[in-house]
Amino acid sequence: MAARSRFVSVFQPQVTTSTVSGRYAAGEHRVTGPIGVRSVAPVALMAAFAALTGLGAQADYPTSVGTPPPARAAEAAALRARGQSLGFNLDRDAALASFKEAMAVDPSHPAAYRLSAATLWIGALFERGAVTAEDYLGQARSDVEHRRPSVALEAAFRADLERAVQLASEWCRKTDSADAHFQLGSAYGYQATYAATVEGSLFGTLRAARRAYAEHERVLALDPARKDAGLIVGLYRYAISSLSLPSRLMARLAGFGGGRERGLRMIEDAAGYPSDVQTNARFTLIVIYNREKRFDDALRIVAELQQQYPRNRLLWLEGGSTALRAGRPEAARRSLEHGLAMAAGDPRPRAFGELARWRYAYGAALVALKEIDAAHRALVGGLEDSSRPWVEGRIRIELGKLADLAGNRSGAIREYRHGIRLCSGDDDEACVASARALVERGYQ
Repeated sequence: MAARSRFVSVFQPQVTTSTVSGRYAAGEHRVTGPIGVRSVAPVALMAAFAALTGLGAQADYPTSVGTPPPARAAEAAALRARGQSLGFNLDRDAALASFKEAMAVDPSHPAAYRLSAATLWIGALFERGAVTAEDYLGQARSDVEHRRPSVALEAAFRADLERAVQLASEWCRKTDSADAHFQLGSAYGYQATYAATVEGSLFGTLRAARRAYAEHERVLALDPARKDAGLIVGLYRYAISSLSLPSRLMARLAGFGGGRERGLRMIEDAAGYPSDVQTNARFTLIVIYNREKRFDDALRIVAELQQQYPRNRLLWLEGGSTALRAGRPEAARRSLEHGLAMAAGDPRPRAFGELARWRYAYGAALVALKEIDAAHRALVGGLEDSSRPWVEGRIRIELGKLADLAGNRSGAIREYRHGIRLCSGDDDEACVASARALVERGYQ
């Protein structure tokens, strides 16, 4: 029964947050600097990133589907590519408009509908404040209260995704081609993602995830050179390998394969393979490399993406947070200061709690550098912005460190205990463990 409970729980992921490395499924790492990440829930990672394989995927039509004239097909493909670039640069409204234009030019291709649904899903994650790799280094939890998206956003998402599934299903009925199965698997991937990260639905996640995995395995059987299809299959394989043996057996019975090294290699191959999902694979590897403590590799990818998408300010938050996990506070400060300057001049909407997260990460870097006054200003500023309880809890712990550095032991313990209460209520186990250790030994 315990094995079944563990297997079920990972298909009910909570999008949870943390910004620095620590306890993993394989064991514990004592904290000597910033607070550690919580144990990684494999399918929280899977559900949130596997469906991103569908963000790109342009494909050729089989002759049996209503094929538009070549000029119109090319125009639609260009509009989809433009929408992708806009989306990765956080220009979501412009991206949606580009995808709608692509639908008008080529209404029978499923990709534009799926891309539109993807952009709406990202909007839902913005409303929840789940926007960086930190949010996918968390532990699954089934009793979380989800921040539901607006009714209009949810309705638009469902309409676009249902149309994508319908068109891709019709395509697969007419031809057993790799392109057709890729489109259908990507659409089902989004169903799994939305059910997991927004609805918290176990069965909606499991059914759609199983179908997405099977469709993309079919792509690889038909065309082994399709490294792009290896992204979703590899991610599921990697994630399943992190489960206990009984849970891995249950996953296999549900239709999923395992193999950590093979799965990671497939993801890396997709990240190095020129295709429309290459960027998605790179974002996925940021999460995995952080989990594996391969911080140099994660930072390398972040730097590449910063060059490719210079308007995406969150990539500098990602870079700073990864540098903190790596124990490089000076590099973290440089990245975060650049990103904070970008955010200050950026009129576009922010994610829920985004400013608090910037100030928390910046304050943590300054604490590690022993820049006391600047750290205090940043952390107190972070308390002024609405955010998740774990963010305030971690800010409180950093303030406790400042109190310890000032010789105020009673004040430090008071802050640590405040942080424990907040982090406990938001299921942030690494935060709680770190604060309890700091209560006992203090911070120097």
